[in-house]
Amino acid sequence: MVMKKRNLLNIILVTTGFILSPLTWWNDLLVNIPLAYFFSLPFSLLDESLFLPSFIVGYWLTNLLGFLLMHWGGEGLIYKERSTISVKRSLYISLIYSIIVVILVLLGWLAPPTEYLQYLRQ
Repeated sequence: MVMKKRNLLNIILVTTGFILSPLTWWNDLLVNIPLAYFFSLPFSLLDESLFLPSFIVGYWLTNLLGFLLMHWGGEGLIYKERSTISVKRSLYISLIYSIIVVILVLLGWLAPPTEYLQYLRQ
């Protein structure tokens, strides 16, 4: 019974890590960017100029957490064959998405949360 619980926990870790990692094409739009946006909210409330740096840090942290969870969960599982993960490719993808987010913020298409809050107050 203990082994089944441990395997279930490891499967949950791997699944959650996969969802957070940049290994899927859909995770950034649906998971990582919203998480990074909410991560940046308290920083942008302190100072609006902190929005972009904290957004990028939050985005990279979600990707890093994804890799770590997959690693920890994968170590706990016993596989006859392990698939290789291209960390280099994943980091390049993260960098490209980060550049896209910077461009969206600089163009004004993605605004700091304080601007949305001001709009809602009107």
